[in-house]
Amino acid sequence: MATFPLISAPARGYNVDAVDAFIARAQAGDSTLTSSDIRWASFPISKGGYSIVDVDAALERLEDTVAEHELQERVKTVGMDESNADARAIAQDVLNRVARAPRKRFRRAPIFTYGYHRADVDEFADTIRAFYNDGGNLTRTDVRTVSFRPQLGGYDEAQVDFVLDELLRVMLAAR
Repeated sequence: MATFPLISAPARGYNVDAVDAFIARAQAGDSTLTSSDIRWASFPISKGGYSIVDVDAALERLEDTVAEHELQERVKTVGMDESNADARAIAQDVLNRVARAPRKRFRRAPIFTYGYHRADVDEFADTIRAFYNDGGNLTRTDVRTVSFRPQLGGYDEAQVDFVLDELLRVMLAAR
């Protein structure tokens, strides 16, 4: 029996065996599986396969659950005050980054290398800034699913991804 809805070939979905192996690892209570591991999980695409939308939604729920457990463990270890202070410091770092002038918010990709389209990232950075400053509308799903066009000499992808990952950590801690 399939864990998720299957896509009819020739349409493509996530590889069934890869998804099932990852889910089995999570269901077995693998203590090394972190919310970040879940966030960055990727699966080969194959004809047929699992519905990408359904798998991604399940992974978001799993990530939320694991992040909540991580937060509870952190609070047990360092206390609520220090845990909150850590989250506030990360939130301030993210805000400081997105408050920079457009086209100067992130390091540029090396010459003759593609990075994230600067205008796309700057537009999303403005959304993040509005979320922090004005209570703008931004969800964890928005952060998880944002995509940027490629651009020669665009923003460094690793740096942008790191900031988005940190933003998610703050959003999960603030639940």
